[in-house]
Amino acid sequence: MAHDKRLAAGYKAFDRTKSFALPAAIELVKKNATAKFDETVEISLNLGIDPRHADQMVRGLVNLPHGTGKTVRVGVFARGAKAEEALAAGADVVGADDLAEKIQAGEINFDRCIATPDMMALVGRLGKILGPRGLMPNPRLGTVTMDVKGAITAAKGGQVEFRAEKAGIIHAGIGKASFSAENLLANARAFADAIVKAKPAGAKGTYVQKVAVSSTMGPGVRVDIATLAG
Repeated sequence: MAHDKRLAAGYKAFDRTKSFALPAAIELVKKNATAKFDETVEISLNLGIDPRHADQMVRGLVNLPHGTGKTVRVGVFARGAKAEEALAAGADVVGADDLAEKIQAGEINFDRCIATPDMMALVGRLGKILGPRGLMPNPRLGTVTMDVKGAITAAKGGQVEFRAEKAGIIHAGIGKASFSAENLLANARAFADAIVKAKPAGAKGTYVQKVAVSSTMGPGVRVDIATLAG
């Protein structure tokens, strides 16, 4: 009930039919993030695409300049020297056949999965488990690589993966409500810029159709698309 009352109060705090400039929208989100924990601030974009068509899929990675404020657990498939490199770089879970067995048993203690190329025959067998969770290593996303240290550093330093859902919606956490408005704004613009640059060849008509920002427990605030780039 407390959540319902807080949400109702948040909706009364501004005109929900109006679109706000991105800086003002972020200020409203921060103001209405009144939960007892540090809420995540999210941005959502409705795109004019149909992700069921391969030439309209939007997917990629973006490095947020001020990080996400979230602790990212990294799992690495590697052997020998590369496994040692992964551990030294701060990976949370490192292994090969032993790690595959844990995953098959339902033990998935990581948020991002990285693999060296020689491990992909093993990792490929886990596709039905890792794929639906968005954890399958992918060379295009830099998560199948010999640069294990670089991939781990990027994952823990504010790198965000994005992928369009069935309805053409992309959303991601761009920081915490405790972040300064300036840092959230910089992160939001970096994320939106990456989405715009990832426009697929098959996209027709208006690409970015709607944008909103919100916090975990707060109301969504519509954003004036023209203000995304500053």
